[in-house]
Amino acid sequence: MSHALYDLAARIDHTLLKPQASRDQIAGYCDQALAHGFAAVCVNPRHVRAVADRLTGSHVATCAVVGFPLGAHTTEIKAGEARRAVADGAREIDMVIAIGALLEGDEAYVADDIARVRQACGSASLKVILETGLLDDAAKRRGCEIARAAGAHYVKTSTGFADGGATVADIALMHATVGGAMGIKASGGVRTREAALALVEAGATRIGTSNGVALLGD
Repeated sequence: MSHALYDLAARIDHTLLKPQASRDQIAGYCDQALAHGFAAVCVNPRHVRAVADRLTGSHVATCAVVGFPLGAHTTEIKAGEARRAVADGAREIDMVIAIGALLEGDEAYVADDIARVRQACGSASLKVILETGLLDDAAKRRGCEIARAAGAHYVKTSTGFADGGATVADIALMHATVGGAMGIKASGGVRTREAALALVEAGATRIGTSNGVALLGD
């Protein structure tokens, strides 16, 4: 594997969030992540323990989504999901921001929502999904700023379940807002190596995709 492809592989969160995902499919994603040196395997909470068990002893992190995919769960539910996922072996948590509250300008609610999930994460890293396809640029910036102030480790573009996905323009905006202070995860519609590398060039430090193996050309 070339240096460029190795660097790309090490940024990939190998993602399987389909509701019909089977145990065998989840196990296969874990094995692919181990074989290719991906950063993490990202799954729904039900699968966290099985993923953590299969990845035991490796550098590949177990990642769980929280408040997914709408972000409209109560804070107590999001924090509880995060706490349980960490207990089951998750080392990274991807939470969906309270999108409606952000759009309404209720920044105190958004900040508290993130901060309480961050506390529930303990030593696990927290990524905050903005769902950029539903936001204007001002809201994207504020979402990034609130997430940083609340102690999150990354901001992330999209769930892949709403309109829009990762774009170079959005990654550049997020990088200009919090680059250096936080990681930036591009997720949603990343289907080609060229698209992934363009997002990395714009400032993405992680790539969330279900097409990780295809991106490497294997």
